[in-house]
This record gives sequence, C-alpha cells and structure tokens, in this order.
Amino acid sequence: MVEIPPIISVSVFHRDAGISPILVGIHRNIVSRYLTDIHRNPILITLTEIYFGGTRLSVVVVVHLCGCLAQPYHALVAPITKDLKTSLFSITLNIHEKYVIDLGGPFLWYRCPKKYPTVPCASPACSSVKSYFSPLCPSLKGESRAHCKCVVTPVNPVTNKCSLAHLTNKDLSISWTNGSTPATSVAKFKKQYVSCAPQSLLNSLPVGVSGMAGLSRSLISVSSQFMSPKLKIKKQFSVCLPSTDSAPGVMFFGDGPFRMVPPTPADILSFLAYTPLVKKPKSADYYINLKGINVNNNKVVSLGVEGNGGVKLSTVVPYTTLSSPIYKPVFKAFVKATNGIPRAPRVKPFKYCLNTTNLGSTRVGYPVAPIDLVLANGGNWTIFGANSMKQVSDDVACLAFVDGGPKAKQPVVLGSFQIENNFLSFDLEKSRLGFSSSLFFIRTTCGNFNFKGEMWG
Repeated sequence: MVEIPPIISVSVFHRDAGISPILVGIHRNIVSRYLTDIHRNPILITLTEIYFGGTRLSVVVVVHLCGCLAQPYHALVAPITKDLKTSLFSITLNIHEKYVIDLGGPFLWYRCPKKYPTVPCASPACSSVKSYFSPLCPSLKGESRAHCKCVVTPVNPVTNKCSLAHLTNKDLSISWTNGSTPATSVAKFKKQYVSCAPQSLLNSLPVGVSGMAGLSRSLISVSSQFMSPKLKIKKQFSVCLPSTDSAPGVMFFGDGPFRMVPPTPADILSFLAYTPLVKKPKSADYYINLKGINVNNNKVVSLGVEGNGGVKLSTVVPYTTLSSPIYKPVFKAFVKATNGIPRAPRVKPFKYCLNTTNLGSTRVGYPVAPIDLVLANGGNWTIFGANSMKQVSDDVACLAFVDGGPKAKQPVVLGSFQIENNFLSFDLEKSRLGFSSSLFFIRTTCGNFNFKGEMWG
C-alpha cells in the first residue's frame, strides 16, 4: 500500500467547478464561508466550525487547487554508495537505512525488531516467493499449513550463507524525482513485503548496512513493489554505479528523462543501446544473450548464433568472471594486444598486470585493447580501459577479469567493476536492457546526478 500525502478531508474542487458530493450535509452557511475563503486564499482554508449529521465539529481543512490529486512525478530516485573495502554498493531508503543492492535478490532482507508481523503461508505473497527457496538452506519438513507463518530463505551472496526466516512487512520511503534532482516530496510505501534475517547474515557486508535489497523479477523484490501502476511508475528501473566513494551513484525507479549535471544536460536514456533481457527457469536473475567476445576488434570467442543466455548481470560479483574455456582465449588475446606495455607482478585475484607509469590515458581510461561483448541481437557492449583495468597501486593496473574455472555455473558473469560509470536501464515492460557503455564518452559519470538540488546556469 502506498501512502499519498493527504490533500483534504472533504475532497478537492476548483472554485468554479462546484462542490464535491462529499460536502452534502454540511450546513449551508458553512459552505458559503468555505467558498468565500477559497476565493481569498486558494491554498489554505481554516474552518473552525462545521455541522455534520447534527454534530458540531472543529476542523482545519487544507486545499490544494493545482489540479490536484494527480502525482506530478512518475519516477523515484535514491543514491548508491560504494564501499571500497568490499566493492559492494548500497541504496539508501528511509532517509538513512542502507541496503546492499543485489540484482538477483528476490526480496529485501534485514534484521527485524524483536516483535514483528508475520505473513500467512496461504497468502499470495508467500506463494510467489516459494519458487525462490534457496538450496543453500535446509528444507522445511513437516510444515503445518493450518496456522503457519510464511518462511523464506534470505541469502548473503557474498558468503553464500542462508537462513530460514519469516516474511514480514516494513514501511519504506524514497524520494520522488523530476529526473534532474530529487523532489521535496517523498513516496511512502506502507507494509511492503520483506524478510527478516539474523545478525550473522550481515557478515562480510559493509559496516553500517541494514541488510540487502533484491531487485530481481520476483513479485516482492524492492523494484517490483516500487513500480506501482497506481502511481504511474513504469516497470523500469535504472542503475548507475559510482567508481569511488566520493560521490554517490544513482538508482531510478520508473521512466525518464534522466539528466546528470552539465556538461551533459541531455536525457541519459537517449544514449542507450538495447538488447533483450532473457529469463531462465527458477532464476530471478537478469541475463542477456552473448554471441561472442572480441578483443581489439578480433573475434576470440564464439558462443553460437542465439547466444544461449550467456551473460548474468551482477552487482555483488566484483569482477567479470568467465569460465575457463572462455577466459583463456580472452586472456591470450589481451596479452598479445598489450605486448608492448611493460608487465608488472601479478596481484590476486588477477593474472595479468601492467606497469602504468608511462602508459598515459584516454577519456575512457588506459589505452589498452577494447573488449567487446558481441550480443545476440547484433550490438556490441564495448569495455574500455576504465572498466577493464583495475588500478591496484600507483603504477600498476590489472586486467579485471577472473577465471571462474572449468566448472563455473555461469559461462559469463558481468561483475560490478565492468558496469561502474555505465548507465543500465532494466525495462521490464519491453523485456530489454538499455546500456550506455562508459559515460566518460559523454563527459559525465554516475556520480553526477544533482542530489543537492543546486542550480546550474
């Protein structure tokens, strides 16, 4: 349930539009004063006495005559902060609560208070989340459904720890936005479905976070519950991860336009290319089809015409992880393409590092061979030096791709480092992903959203 700020207790009407039906029964003399007051002051009316059903009441009635109950904004916004120690990213809700964002998480989980409401097993919300019961948790046996409470399985994907916990409700709030800066008004979502979790599940997460916020296709994920048709919030959310902790990135729920501060005043969505989102059975994650990988404009990996749902998108895996049959030819080709650059000793978890003392730079990072993800719909997602080379010391940078081994569950997991300062739009209505490649090309970053509401000339 969404709480819309109260307008008035007797409905809203324009001064020339007559009286709302709900006013029927109010004493005529009071109505006359009411209309007179509207002409004098179209914003606020104070009524000291009205008669309703023979009862004398003292009330204060506030009227907004702007055209009125319509919500002027159709998108929500929240800052994303990066924790340098863990390379995890958190969204801020309820003004001060931080939750690590997980694209594949089925719901928000946090440490509940001692007393909290529970959700019945027979509820639709409980039924919808049962398909995401984690195999990392012990199975439920002998569960009585007569008066049972809904049990879910919150997971910490960093430690791969799971816990049996109750589904509950929690109020969440987030700022509205016009796409350029946060609005002063806040959307309050009452009794949202979330999961409890024990304190131990917070291990290895950034200090001070309250839990994790799942953004998956699940019906009770944060994104699904925020994208409200009643509020005309489109089924679309956008993620822009920052590369530092000096300025927050940004997350939007709903449609644009979305603008960063100058020198890029144009709608960021206008710079995106699109590729279909792919669903996989029993998975809440987001996938895109990958046809192959090019290094320095040369094909080094081919995955077939359809792409086979080859790329899982992740905000909790720090670096792109490739299964060994894919990693080895990519590694070999990148080494060959950068043969003229002095090498540096390896730094775990990376296998190839370069001395950057005299390497120089471009607008999109170090001048190294670009890596193209060749998508099944014919487009390329190009990864330039800023997203392929991780700076590990003042004069050493390493190829930020990791060998996942020959038995990796996913052939390609696109990690968070590769999508920093890339604008990603998950359009769930059209089942497509919009991606920008590096925002450095258009002279902006994910840290350039105007959260402070400063004026720009």
